[in-house]
Amino acid sequence: MAKKARRKLDEDTPETRFQFPDFEVEKFLRHEFEQTFATMLAIGLAVALAVVSWALDRAGLPYVVPAAIGVAVIAFSPFLIQRLRPAAEEYTKGDWVGLILTEAFGWLGIWFLLLDVLRL
Repeated sequence: MAKKARRKLDEDTPETRFQFPDFEVEKFLRHEFEQTFATMLAIGLAVALAVVSWALDRAGLPYVVPAAIGVAVIAFSPFLIQRLRPAAEEYTKGDWVGLILTEAFGWLGIWFLLLDVLRL
């Protein structure tokens, strides 16, 4: 079996050198603005969902009802964000995961806080 020929470090030609890709500042800023706006939407939805869950709990419904409504709203929130923000087509899977987790933990945290603080 023949061995591969090793390149010497001295053979660093312009074709073999690593070149950084061009950084598009406008595209980066547009994406970050969209992510900021989508995060604000997710946080607003989490707060509204927590208040609704707290109100349903105070109305005497079992915890399963607000929890099921919360999970359903969180599951369909990407469709709402896509409807409100046409640039959501550019979001990556990581962007969506971050938004959904922010919304889910925000909803649970605020709901539990309201249950504990506003116990009448």
